[in-house]
Amino acid sequence: MNAYRLSIKGEIPLHGETYVSGGKNTSLAVLPAVILCDEPCVIENLPDIDDINVLYTILCHLGAKVDYQRDKKRMIIDPTSVNCTTVPFSFTQQMRASYYLMGALFGRYGEASVGYPGGCAIGSRPIDQHIKGFCLLGAEFLEEGGMLKLKGERRGSIINFDMATVGGTINVMLAACKAKGNTVLANAAREPHVVDLANFLNSMGAKIRGAGTSTIRIRGVQKLSGAAYSVIPDQIETGTLMIAAAATRGDVLIRGCIPTHMEALTAKLLEMGVFVDSFDDCIRVRLNKGHRAIRISTQEYPGFPTDLQQPMSALLTKANGNSEVTENIFDNRFKHLDEMRRMGAKVHISGRTAYIEGVPELRGAPVNACDLRGGAALVIAGLMAKGITQVYNPDYIHRGYERLEEKLSSLGADIRLEKTE
Repeated sequence: MNAYRLSIKGEIPLHGETYVSGGKNTSLAVLPAVILCDEPCVIENLPDIDDINVLYTILCHLGAKVDYQRDKKRMIIDPTSVNCTTVPFSFTQQMRASYYLMGALFGRYGEASVGYPGGCAIGSRPIDQHIKGFCLLGAEFLEEGGMLKLKGERRGSIINFDMATVGGTINVMLAACKAKGNTVLANAAREPHVVDLANFLNSMGAKIRGAGTSTIRIRGVQKLSGAAYSVIPDQIETGTLMIAAAATRGDVLIRGCIPTHMEALTAKLLEMGVFVDSFDDCIRVRLNKGHRAIRISTQEYPGFPTDLQQPMSALLTKANGNSEVTENIFDNRFKHLDEMRRMGAKVHISGRTAYIEGVPELRGAPVNACDLRGGAALVIAGLMAKGITQVYNPDYIHRGYERLEEKLSSLGADIRLEKTE
């Protein structure tokens, strides 16, 4: 069977301009939200990634009429023909965000049967807060044969999340849009894609206030009208490109991004000695010498994002001094560092903290991507390393980055996708 790998010749500084694709995390919430609508919708600026292709297949399976115009990054969706509320495990195992179909289907039809979500293995990611919210909205919940089943009359409620949960906030927001009465989400997540989803729902006629704060208030409505909406740029792709520019001691202008979403990363790069200049919709990253070791602790937005911890820890393997990286969100997100030891990285992991001793040089080696952001971290390590690095299992990377190797090549990187037996 044919497989692929990324082959990277390192130690080449990145120079030039590139652009940021539409947000993966936003798109994976907005597309299921269309199910709630009573008319067709047009969703634009979609990234051309594997997870979007999976959602397209699921929407078609449910009976929606979908015109996916990949070249225009647009999907025209008519949800009025949806005739099914079951999403089999054969679909949901391919992506974590498939659980948003629970909130959308339950919010529209009062019932849903969705296979247990798949996605990257980055530690325990329970959905108990999702279920708690659904039940407070009136759902009866049953887990049977690997399927998560909801049924009941939707009614507004006060829901206090035990922890800030992005997935739970989005899922319960979807379910509450058409519930009878008012819903309050306390201790809600504040990430940019939570705000973008609320903006999309409001553009259809939903009544949502407070997105971007820890308290979101939702007044249920009976009808949602069709809308055209363009999703925001990808925050994590922006950060990955920023880190890649610093890692190669290059000079890169990243267009089509939202600099305010990047403030936590920008602050850490500046602390390391990287030059970062922000403009209205672009960021310039420059570095022409070594960079300093720092401490990082992942937190919910607006703190340092867990999805950038792995690419950033790759950068720290060549920093001057000893760095500490504490992962507070997930409990198994350092597997990429085990791979990077083959390249000469010096790392000690104790519980949720990785202690990284900067080395003068990384050496190219064959490594395996074990998850999406860890795969991106290995690409960054390959860009920094002397010689050839081969990153196997690049499918993980393609789940969340639109043609990452092509964007890096346009900046001068020697990177190519190769077929291997």
